[in-house]
Amino acid sequence: MRYADGGGLTAAERARRERVRFEAAEMYEQGVAPPEVAKRLRVSRKSAYAWHAAWRDGGVQALASKGAQGLPCRLSPGQLARLEKELERGPAAHGWIEDQRWTLARIAQLIEKLFRVRYRSLRGVSYLLHRMGWSPQVPLHRAAERDEEAIASWRKETLAEGGKTARDQGAWIAFEDESGQSLRPPKAHTWSRKGSTPVVKVSGKGSGRVSVAGLLCVKPGLRTRLIYRALVHHARRGEPKGFREPDFARLLDAAHQQLGGPIVLVWDNATLHTDALMRELTAARSWLTVFQFPSYAPELNPEEGVWAHLKGSLANLAACTTDQLAALAKTRLKRMQYRPALLEGFLAETGLTLEPP
Repeated sequence: MRYADGGGLTAAERARRERVRFEAAEMYEQGVAPPEVAKRLRVSRKSAYAWHAAWRDGGVQALASKGAQGLPCRLSPGQLARLEKELERGPAAHGWIEDQRWTLARIAQLIEKLFRVRYRSLRGVSYLLHRMGWSPQVPLHRAAERDEEAIASWRKETLAEGGKTARDQGAWIAFEDESGQSLRPPKAHTWSRKGSTPVVKVSGKGSGRVSVAGLLCVKPGLRTRLIYRALVHHARRGEPKGFREPDFARLLDAAHQQLGGPIVLVWDNATLHTDALMRELTAARSWLTVFQFPSYAPELNPEEGVWAHLKGSLANLAACTTDQLAALAKTRLKRMQYRPALLEGFLAETGLTLEPP
């Protein structure tokens, strides 16, 4: 693949690769064989032999960088900087409001509109974007109702207040959330012959569900804990379809008993978390302090990482019964309980800092 201006490499990257080749030349002068050079420099043997041949025929200068190769970029550095700013504004800012995707055709139109430069081939636009450090990616969805200022304030003030409360009380900070899984499993990639879409037989039943409520519990200096309760719904008459206020209270009581200390609970603003009965139940527990996440900010809750990991492990699940699904989900969750580093990774993904500044 040919990229504009040196295969997509910047001047710094070209200089770094040149230094590696010069190191190889020094080793060749000392009589080090190409396979050993490849091992020391962590490059392929093919590259080491090619460098050795070039060094043998032309000396060290034969390994010097030849600068940017290929066709020069049609946009100046200033134009590239402006293009990046316009792309970061998003497609909606440029009139594409129905489908907010940057496609190569749209970017080509934008370049022509801004700089009067026409790319006749979309491949050239692709090369240009790669050179700028861009790549095609699946976007994260964010609710349009989000209040970014409120979320930033929560990170700065409410989180600090919750951390101070936990330190003053010697308490655990417990992040809570619920999730559910039906008999229809999530999809995941698998290998198959080209042109032949793989088929995985799954359950076609519409009823049956496993609901899980979990607490990811953190306390500096101690092992991160995961505490959960599962509820199986068989679609029978009179059977509860999900967690209710007393179920949350029992989960919190179990966590208090296992952790052996006060708890600072952080959860979202779901109705079951904020109604009168739940407020009464939480107020009756002197060892419990409650904080709410800001609205439409699931990325702040490390429990979301737990659910994503769980659902990924259940992908392409073969047909089974609700009870079998519940047993598998509990097994996966139990494995996570014995992996505190994994649980700490879920917390790290949120960017939340619980230590005092």
